Amino acid sequence: MTLLLKSTDIKGLLSPHELIADLKEGFKKYSIMRNIDGQRANSPLPNNYSSSMILFPGLLNEIPAYTVKVHAKFQYQSPSIKGVILLHDLNNGDLLSIMDSPYLTAVRTGLSGALGTHILSHSNASIVTIIGCGVQGELQLKSLTYFRNISRVYAFDLIPEKARLFADKMCRELNIPVFTSESLEEATKQAEIIISATWSEEPFLFPKMIQPGTHITTLGADQHGKCEISGELIKQSVFICDDINLSEKMGAIGGAGLTRKDVDPYELGDVLAGNRPGRTSPEQITVFGSVGLAFQDLVVAWNVYQKAIENGIGENVDFYL
Repeated sequence: MTLLLKSTDIKGLLSPHELIADLKEGFKKYSIMRNIDGQRANSPLPNNYSSSMILFPGLLNEIPAYTVKVHAKFQYQSPSIKGVILLHDLNNGDLLSIMDSPYLTAVRTGLSGALGTHILSHSNASIVTIIGCGVQGELQLKSLTYFRNISRVYAFDLIPEKARLFADKMCRELNIPVFTSESLEEATKQAEIIISATWSEEPFLFPKMIQPGTHITTLGADQHGKCEISGELIKQSVFICDDINLSEKMGAIGGAGLTRKDVDPYELGDVLAGNRPGRTSPEQITVFGSVGLAFQDLVVAWNVYQKAIENGIGENVDFYL
């Protein structure tokens, strides 16, 4: 039987705090023990600003299942990402579950990005700038509060009204002062931590805009043709990513027109495992370039699936009849 889980089912079952330890271990195992590289397949669609995407296979030692995620990305729709996660039995290929994926993806991206941000930022950094005030901007900020105290936040979006609504909402929900910035440079120069989650196809973060000691997490460069950080800034930084191959192929490195030879990158999993340093100086500029990986889908999907079985949530369907 295959368990169908709707968005409302997943929201009722998913507890972000419970996933942090498993995601940490997942990053370590992915960097140290993987024998199959995570893959992403993207294709544009005839509609403007739209594409299809597949992430596969979501694999981790000790989880007897794997995931394949199928997404449609329509930039100007709400939600902009729509699709499903397919959870298969690793031993025989049986389709264990079909899950609505937008909320699950948003939560795992928020937690993974916040983990990288926290690990690589200066220990006392508490002033955050959010660039791109959409759903992921909100989740990155909320998730970061699980790891450290935030003293104040600056918000910037190309649509000022979105920044204003973001500031009002986050101020109420998190009880943190949140201010809108009239210019991007104003927002970045006040920041100790910068988190960017946009659809940009051109770099907009450059060395002159960044103060010494700043950490930057870039999430927008998750497929070909997208870019948020200039090559000059990446080369002047300590650059850590979730997957070196994907970052060079379609992430922050490749989007900036660089190769790994220009950057000497390494992965967050190696930092978490203690095999590579993260930040080694208060004055360093650090960058976490996240493409997003299928193992993250597996961690969350397996957690949700187990809870659904325990609590009798979802609808069972036999696709093999």
